[in-house]
Amino acid sequence: MKSRQQIKLNEKHVKKYKKGYPLLFSQAMSNPSDVNGLEEGTLLTLTEPNGRFVATAYYGIQNKGIGWVLSKIQSEAIDDFYFKKKLYKGLEKRMGLYKNPKTNCFRVFNGEGDGIGGLTIDFFAGYYLINYYSQGIYHFKSLIEEALSEIVEYDGIYEYCRFDQNAAAQKQTDHSSQDMNDGFVMGKRAKFPIIVKENGEKFAIYFNDGAMVGVFLDQREVRRQIRNKYARGRDVLNLFAYTGAFTVFAAKGDAKSTTTVDVANRTLERTQEHFELNDISGDAHQIIIEDVFNYFDYAEKKDLTYDLVILDPPSFAKSKAMTFSAEKDYPSLLAECIELTRDNGIIVACNNSANISLDKFKQFVGKAFNMADARFEVLEYHSLPKDFRTHPLYEESSYLKVAFLKVLRKQKIEDFILEP
Repeated sequence: MKSRQQIKLNEKHVKKYKKGYPLLFSQAMSNPSDVNGLEEGTLLTLTEPNGRFVATAYYGIQNKGIGWVLSKIQSEAIDDFYFKKKLYKGLEKRMGLYKNPKTNCFRVFNGEGDGIGGLTIDFFAGYYLINYYSQGIYHFKSLIEEALSEIVEYDGIYEYCRFDQNAAAQKQTDHSSQDMNDGFVMGKRAKFPIIVKENGEKFAIYFNDGAMVGVFLDQREVRRQIRNKYARGRDVLNLFAYTGAFTVFAAKGDAKSTTTVDVANRTLERTQEHFELNDISGDAHQIIIEDVFNYFDYAEKKDLTYDLVILDPPSFAKSKAMTFSAEKDYPSLLAECIELTRDNGIIVACNNSANISLDKFKQFVGKAFNMADARFEVLEYHSLPKDFRTHPLYEESSYLKVAFLKVLRKQKIEDFILEP
């Protein structure tokens, strides 16, 4: 284990970290150059300007900052017992999901929400996938994997590095138990795809095809609501569809028709696979490989409209035609969806950008409906499900915002208030 490095905090930031703020950023340090030359994974002792202890953190560069706080207890060692304790507490809070016969895929550890920023662990029908978000947290991989393997029963454990994997490979001295192509760590290798259940419906999961394994687990409750409450008898459009997970739940909810749109070629194969797993067939279910922005033009020319439009764009996307950023383009994107939605139809408006607050999202919704000269009614609002635990002092950890909006075209009003 690396020796600790003392880091003095700016006086104006001391109170924040004493309260338990989890993210370390360079502006909070009295002398940001104190971390120059440090290896990621180095433990940092954060102190007041007078040297009094505040917290222990680790140095690990992510797009959010330069590390995460691990403990406010000066005597607490960051060792095998520390990680076992943290992981066990996380697992304990998900026991209800482990006992659910209709769902066997969910998050068991969610970064700073469970006390260790930069680390998430997901469960898929007996297999665990550990996600490391920096070289800093990857430094502790052996302790984390040992802790997980000792406190859970598992078929297999896999890992995925969501940072420069070449750097990780160079740091690692023993690759004998790990295939760098699929991230296998221990147990028995999975035969991909792993077939999982979510609220009774089936998905195909791949650990050997990049970071996005086949389904976004944070939208579980939204998918269930679409199936149980909103899809029946409706023509449904699913935009930025990825592998068609929303479409599956709409079809299983007796939608009259579904149209699934995404520019990625894999969407066709993966959505068809999910259709087959769930016995969905027929001409009523179309899969279109096309840029969503081009599809808006096509739908307008063909005079196509829908009763239910699902909008779940990435925070950032680049195509041949344009670059999309949720922070600047979300209102205009939502306004395009409003034009495709029939009177009294419903839009499921999703935003997963941590940089867009709930208040900003509400403003985006209001702006979009003003642009489309329409009104709306909020039917319900969703944030992250309970297994995606958030940190009360770190607003960005509650990144998911989903509003079910009923479209009304009666008159234009200047100010809209979106209430959960």
